[in-house]
Amino acid sequence: MNRSLTLDRAPAGAAVRPSLAQIADDKAMLRAAADLTRDLSKPRPAIYWADLIGSAVLGYGALIVAILATSTGIMVTAGIVAVLGLYRAMSFIHEVSHMKHASLPGFRTGWNALVGVPMLIPSFMYEGVHNLHHAKTRYGTVEDPEYLPLALMKPWTLPVFIVVSALAPVALLFRYGILSPLSLLSSRLRTAVVERYSALAINPQFRRRAPEGEAKALWNRIEAAASLWAIALLAMAATGVLSLRAFAIILVVAAAVAVLNQVRTLVAHLWENDGEPMTVTAQYLDTVNVPPPSLLPGLWAPVGLRYHALHHLIPSVPYHALGEAHRRLTRLLEVESPYHKASYSGLPVLVGRIARSTMLRR
Repeated sequence: MNRSLTLDRAPAGAAVRPSLAQIADDKAMLRAAADLTRDLSKPRPAIYWADLIGSAVLGYGALIVAILATSTGIMVTAGIVAVLGLYRAMSFIHEVSHMKHASLPGFRTGWNALVGVPMLIPSFMYEGVHNLHHAKTRYGTVEDPEYLPLALMKPWTLPVFIVVSALAPVALLFRYGILSPLSLLSSRLRTAVVERYSALAINPQFRRRAPEGEAKALWNRIEAAASLWAIALLAMAATGVLSLRAFAIILVVAAAVAVLNQVRTLVAHLWENDGEPMTVTAQYLDTVNVPPPSLLPGLWAPVGLRYHALHHLIPSVPYHALGEAHRRLTRLLEVESPYHKASYSGLPVLVGRIARSTMLRR
């Protein structure tokens, strides 16, 4: 669902950093990123399928254990494993939005069947949306669906940004279980559903365009499946086929996945641009890498998302090759290169940075 909310800006006159829009492109870095990674652009189907299926099996298996558990300890432990497994499986929506589907036949369909429909986040909620975030002239502007200048806003916006994501499972059930079927009866409601409630976006001003042609047919098929699944879940919970305890555990696990993803989103960028167009280098410096030796980013930024800044330089490189791309660029580029300035040690450093930035704007 369109995860949008209105966040107040800092008062006029508050201290601000120099505009990112003033940063010129570093041609040496951009050329190196393109030249050194040409041989890394081919996805490896075996890795994609094994990773997706393994993550889904782990996630759903642990969820079943949590539902059937007779002790609190086992339920909580299994619930944590379910969150991590399903979160990793869900994160492949990012790869789906970038890949050339001919290079991985059936992967989008498989992902929707295993994750997109069951978790009510079908691929069309990201496809046609995320590519706008990568458009060089849109990044960080009001036309970017995935950008808000969070670092320039008031301190209370950060906890609100995280807490509101916990409502995502309920919102998605309402969107697909209630709004989808009702929108068939009203063109006005249907327009609102498509424009405002069919994108994984954080920019409250974003309105997506209605799909056309083949994209519309695919959207309708997947949405119908998601709607039937949402209605079935609600019906099973209402009739007792699915116990309220089981339904509650499912919602809690889904909410935890959404919160974890929102925390990752919070630190995926520095969020310091206030709407001006930026160079590619400026966009890179407003984005974050959390490379090894840190281990935890592999859990909270899976499927290559720990190399988010690098991904903005070379978005066509598949997730499993980003580590090698980072190693090559790190070896080649001088210490003074902007490339090294987008790397951070971990989550606490990034959360602390954005929190301090908002505190300066009280």
